[in-house]
Amino acid sequence: MEEKKVMLSGIKPSGDLTLGSYLGAIKHWKERADEFDCYYFMADLHAITVRQNPADLRRRTLEQLAQYIACGLDPEKNTLFIQSHVHEHAELGWVLNCYAMFGELSRMTQFKDKSAKNADNINGGLFTYPSLMAADILLYQPDYVPVGEDQKQHVELTRDIANRFNHIYGDVFKVPEPYIPKVGARIMSLANPEAKMSKSENDDPGRVTLMDKPEDIMRLFKRAITDCDACVRYDPENKKGISNLMTIYSCATGRTFAQIETEFAGQGYGSFKTAVGESVVELLRPIREEATRLIADKAYLQDVCRAGAQKAEYIAQKTLRKVYKKVGFVAK
Repeated sequence: MEEKKVMLSGIKPSGDLTLGSYLGAIKHWKERADEFDCYYFMADLHAITVRQNPADLRRRTLEQLAQYIACGLDPEKNTLFIQSHVHEHAELGWVLNCYAMFGELSRMTQFKDKSAKNADNINGGLFTYPSLMAADILLYQPDYVPVGEDQKQHVELTRDIANRFNHIYGDVFKVPEPYIPKVGARIMSLANPEAKMSKSENDDPGRVTLMDKPEDIMRLFKRAITDCDACVRYDPENKKGISNLMTIYSCATGRTFAQIETEFAGQGYGSFKTAVGESVVELLRPIREEATRLIADKAYLQDVCRAGAQKAEYIAQKTLRKVYKKVGFVAK
């Protein structure tokens, strides 16, 4: 039997998972368990580049795990773990810091964005976290890393670091490819269709989270920013708000843009917004209900964490031992 190719991804538990997180990433993850050997983690080491309330971080980390499972990520088919439970991430992160160039890190778009938003806390971790992200990936020798367009730059840096290390020390790391889904890869804020729907921006009035109540979801969609054209037509350049709603509706219902345009021809935006909101309510209802049940079962979630970390660490240790030997560290 042919060995499965490896896929890996992680999301910071620094905010609530959103509709954008689900449609852009997590929804596609569950479909890959039969084809790939999948590793998914809660990136809590990355979360602390921005100050976190410790109790909230602990709570959100376990809640995110519960939501992963509720979204269809079966712990028996996927390796689910918390990043800080596998210490090899931090250790390889330091080594790769020494193979990432200052200029490369300076050019990272997210460093510039986060520095602007956190001017009073531009810490070293904020600057070097792409090296940790490279370690997250390379530890597991994955073939693919599913990312949104905004994260593609980090995978490219990871590839550069891996190639640089391999050039010096031989064939140590597998050089991964970015895996970018075609539809739903970038869901925008309902309040600002120019900006991505972000789980970290807790003041974004256009965020729909996986745990939102149906009435809150409907209110958000009825307030969604559109235009004065009153025509449901897919035009991402000139009709950003409507095109974003059409993308969401397409992901939730399976309808094509042409079918959506036909369905709402001659109707105003009010009926369209209502239909999109209702489709999202039904899409998220089973996820919210199952996640609520799982969050109440802390013992089960901790068992999943332990089992996932144990499997992840077995693979991570093999890679780290090889790296330590190559760079000249004395084996203990």
